[in-house]
Amino acid sequence: MQVDPFSPDYFMGEALKLARQAAGAGEVPVGAVVVCRNRIIARAWNQTEQLNDVTAHAEMLAITAAANHLGGKYLSQCELYVTLEPCVMCAGALAWAQLGKLYYAAADEKRGFSRLASAKGTLLHPKTQIMSGLRAEEARQLLQEFFGRLRNPPSGGTYV
Repeated sequence: MQVDPFSPDYFMGEALKLARQAAGAGEVPVGAVVVCRNRIIARAWNQTEQLNDVTAHAEMLAITAAANHLGGKYLSQCELYVTLEPCVMCAGALAWAQLGKLYYAAADEKRGFSRLASAKGTLLHPKTQIMSGLRAEEARQLLQEFFGRLRNPPSGGTYV
């Protein structure tokens, strides 16, 4: 199946590739891409273990890279594609960056920002459009496989 290279499906596929890279590096498999005018301007995956930094989530790293690329802190003309629903910290950063549109694949039932949103609205910027569920099953499967390996390492081995 050929995918339109400027479609949300394509861009989420790029984020999923990054999530696989994260898993291969022993990181929670979350990947993110920032798109501006149908062009990927930033790519990132979780690096909390590698950088020993609890804030090194894929979204945070992608926001910083995108702002550096654009030469400004606001991402109102940009879209973020991320494989897991952002946490509250990342949602706050996305709000400050005034992100134009957020696409996330899998919902995060424990730490996702939407679990903590008030009755009055979201934690994101009021103009940010939110699309959820795009390629969610692929993202969920990556997460389940990763955490399954952590809980059940091969006999005689351990995962760090």
